[in-house]
Amino acid sequence: MQRSVEQRAITAEAAHAAVAAACAKAGELGIRVNAAVTDASGVLAAFLRMPGAFLHSVDIAIDKAYTAAGFGFATAQWVGILRGDEALRLGMPQRPRNVVFGGGLPMREGGVLIGGIGVSGGSAEQDEICARAALAALGLEET
Repeated sequence: MQRSVEQRAITAEAAHAAVAAACAKAGELGIRVNAAVTDASGVLAAFLRMPGAFLHSVDIAIDKAYTAAGFGFATAQWVGILRGDEALRLGMPQRPRNVVFGGGLPMREGGVLIGGIGVSGGSAEQDEICARAALAALGLEET
């Protein structure tokens, strides 16, 4: 019987580069955001807050990363998932830390989940653009 498995995780250097890239993209868009990266288990690995970014977006960014890592898909996909199931639509948004709108993306390397990134401060679409810029900066897959 096997008693353990290996789990890959984003490095500290890559996590910091990701939040920096997300904030750089936000600057290009003329918005101020908070950006967070978690490891594959949802534990915070890096965080960066642009001066003037919304205070309440701090926790939202962290929770977007947590949700994306925990479920392994973009937080924007929740809209479609929830649409067909009334009980799920009512229940999932009530779960602590679960974010059901855009701006959180899983981070995969070679098909393996290594973390999640969450961006908050712009529209859901702008937040996701910033998160995608972070993935691109690291050469990670978009899913």
